[in-house]
Amino acid sequence: MNLFLVILNMSITASFVALAVIMVRFLLRRAPKIFSYILWAAVAIRLITPVSFTSSLSVLGFVKFQKKTGTGFIEFVPQEIGMQKNPVVDIGIKEISHFINSSLPGSTQMASANPMQIIVWIGSLIWITGIVILLLFSILSYLKILVKVRTATLVKDNIYETDQIDTPFVCGFLKPKIYIPIGMSDHELSYILLHEKIHITRRDYLIKPFAFMVLIIHWFNPLMWLSYALMSKDMEMSCDESVVNKMGHQIKGSYSTSLLTLSVSKKGLLTGSPLAFGESNVKARIKNILTYRQPSKRMRAAFMLVIVTLVVGCTANPKPLQQALQQETLQSLYSGYNIEKLMENKTLYVGNASKVGGLLGGMPVPTGLEWNGMALQTTAQPYGVTANYIMNDPVPGKDEAEINSELYYRNSILLLSLIDNVDSITYSIVDSPDQNDGVVNTFTFTREQADKLIGEDVRHYATDETSLRQLIDRFESLSFSETNNAP
Repeated sequence: MNLFLVILNMSITASFVALAVIMVRFLLRRAPKIFSYILWAAVAIRLITPVSFTSSLSVLGFVKFQKKTGTGFIEFVPQEIGMQKNPVVDIGIKEISHFINSSLPGSTQMASANPMQIIVWIGSLIWITGIVILLLFSILSYLKILVKVRTATLVKDNIYETDQIDTPFVCGFLKPKIYIPIGMSDHELSYILLHEKIHITRRDYLIKPFAFMVLIIHWFNPLMWLSYALMSKDMEMSCDESVVNKMGHQIKGSYSTSLLTLSVSKKGLLTGSPLAFGESNVKARIKNILTYRQPSKRMRAAFMLVIVTLVVGCTANPKPLQQALQQETLQSLYSGYNIEKLMENKTLYVGNASKVGGLLGGMPVPTGLEWNGMALQTTAQPYGVTANYIMNDPVPGKDEAEINSELYYRNSILLLSLIDNVDSITYSIVDSPDQNDGVVNTFTFTREQADKLIGEDVRHYATDETSLRQLIDRFESLSFSETNNAP
C-alpha cells in the first residue's frame, strides 16, 4: 500500500509538470520538434524519481504541497491517510481537494479497520492488476511482431526485407534491425532508411519502450496517456525534420507522399510496437514536414537555453518553507503574523499536513531557532502538533526560554484557534549541532490551558481576519508568566 501511495504522489506531481510541458509545447509549436521531444524528459523524471532538488525556478512554486523534511518528496496524499480519523488530501487545487475530501469516509470507533485503509488496499490491488494486464498485452504485441518478421531476408548491414509488413520500422533492443516491406522504390528507400537510422542513432528504440513501461506503472493517470501520445508524436516529427535537414528541402513532397502511402491505421501495429515509419499522426507529420524551416544557429541556441531552463524548472521542487518565508513581503504581517496566510490555511483537521505547515509558516520563528520540520499525532486522541526547531544562534547574556516563552504561548493559542480538532501544541528544541550534547527541550500547551487563559473557546476567534487580529491584540494584556511549563 505504501508503494501505491508513493506512485500516486509521483503521478500527481508529474501531472502538473505534464500540463506545463503541454502549454510550453503549444507556445513553441513553430520551433523544431526536437526541443518539444526533450521537454518530455522532465515528465519522465517526475514519474520515476520520488525525490528532487529545490530551486527558485521550480514551476511547482504555485502548487501548495507538503514536502517531507530532508527527503525532497512532494506529498499530496499523506502516507498515514489510512490511519487518520478524518482523512485529508491536498492536491494543490482548492476546489479539487475539497471535492475529494468531502467524498472520503471518516473512521468509526466500532469498525475493525479504518475505511480508508480498505480503500487504499483495494486501490493497490486494482493498480497491480492493471500493470499485469498491460504488461502482458505489450509482451504479446511484441511477440506478434517477431512472428511476422521471422522469415525476413537480410538485404545488407542491419536492413531486412519481408512481405509480412506494410511499413518500415525498427525492432530490437540490443541489436536493432530495420525491417522494410518488399517492393519499395530506391528513391523512397533513401530517406525512409535515413529516418529509421536516425531513430537508432538517437536510441529511440530504447526510449519508446522505456516510456511505455513507465506509462504502465502510471496507467491510472489519463494525463500520462496523453503525454505518451504527444511524446511519440514529437519523436516522429523531430526525426522527420532531421531527414529534411540532411537531404534537403527538395524531398519534402516525395517524402510526404511516401509517408501517406506507407501509413498504416492504428490497428496495424499494437501499442508498444517497434518504431514504424508510418505509425500514426500522418496528417500532422505531413503538415509539419511541408511547413518546416530550419532555424538559424542563434535561434537554435536560444531555444536550447529555454528548454534547459524549463527542464530544470520542471524537475525541481520549490524551495523549502523556511527559505520561501524569507522571501515573502512584510506587507501582510500583523504583529509578526501573516494574517492572510493564517486564514488561508485554517483547517478542521490536524491531519491536513499542508495546511498545518502553512499555519506554522505564517507565524514568527522564535529567536535563535531554525525550523526543522513538524510531526502530527493523528492516529489517536489527543491529537497534537509538534514543531521541531534547532537552536543555532544563542543570544549572549540571556536565557533562550525567557526570550521565546511568550512567543510559544502566542503561536500555540493561534494554532489551537485555527486547527479545529487539535488538542495540544508541542515545541521540541534541539541544541545546536556544534554543542552536540543531545539536549532536547520541549514545551506543550493544551487547548484546555488556552481556553482558560483566554476565558473562552479560542476557536471563536478564527472566523475571519478581524477576529484573529482581536485575538492577537489580546495577547498584550495577558500574563503568560502565570503558566510555568515553557522550556
